[in-house]
Amino acid sequence: MEPINGPLKRAINVPSFQERYAARRREILEHPRVQAFLAQHAQELNYDNIERNLPKLDEYISQSTECCGCDNTEYCTNYLKGFLPTLRVVRHSIEMDYVRCEQKIREEERRDVANMIASMHMPKDVLQATIQDLSIDDESRVMIAQKAAQFVKTTKEMGQLPSKGFYLYGKFGVGKSFVLGALANELASLNIRSVVVFVPEFLREIKNAIGDNTLNEKIDYVKKAPVLMLDDLGAETMTAWTRDEVLGTIFHYRMAEQLPTFITSNFNYEELEHHLAQSQKGGVEIVKAGRIMERIKALTVPIEMRGKNRRL
Repeated sequence: MEPINGPLKRAINVPSFQERYAARRREILEHPRVQAFLAQHAQELNYDNIERNLPKLDEYISQSTECCGCDNTEYCTNYLKGFLPTLRVVRHSIEMDYVRCEQKIREEERRDVANMIASMHMPKDVLQATIQDLSIDDESRVMIAQKAAQFVKTTKEMGQLPSKGFYLYGKFGVGKSFVLGALANELASLNIRSVVVFVPEFLREIKNAIGDNTLNEKIDYVKKAPVLMLDDLGAETMTAWTRDEVLGTIFHYRMAEQLPTFITSNFNYEELEHHLAQSQKGGVEIVKAGRIMERIKALTVPIEMRGKNRRL
């Protein structure tokens, strides 16, 4: 019986195989990137080293070594999507590594930023905003953009967060929520985590949490956030319980711990206090509403935001 390696040797020795191998070997060794690498490491590699590592060199030239600039690494044509091959010499042997391309780095940075922002019921377009995206078509918007940029600058220079945030108030659709998203993204770039909350939905969720025993967990999650952003305060149907036991608890904790809090509302301070004083049973609870407002004023600086309604 003929040994199994007999037919294999004959197949390898046929001219067509030898010719194809020689042609591919010549193509690899004459490739400009390979020639540049071999010239750079001429003192470290000999003929045998190079011959043994032809498969690695073949893999190297079969891929792009520069980022193609695609918008998504899913479209990358390299063997490892989003990675570029590089060569190095280790103990007279050629080794190949893969490094992240520019697009891969950008995607991971965006993902890292997104992971620093915890959202509760906020739209995606708000969470993708940046300060540079703010439309500057009104004097108040110029001031708000400057104050937001100054907050980030102070945080960066001092190495800690200022204790006071903003209370942004104005008409529907002027972009108050957008400012919160932009500021959250700027802080995320400094590895500072924000929790951005749409208040009406959050309070509805809190009521449901009573039944599944997650009430304290959800309140703690919000009140202890390094940076808390409450969107559309005053748009909810307020009850004495949500005002005193939920919002009151959150604001009291953050005031005591000097944690920055940002709030948007359609109401100014006085109008919000009136809203908080209204009871579902038709009564007016001025003292309790005033107590909540004292905490809000201790936590925020009021800024009116004007401009056209961008939802129309």
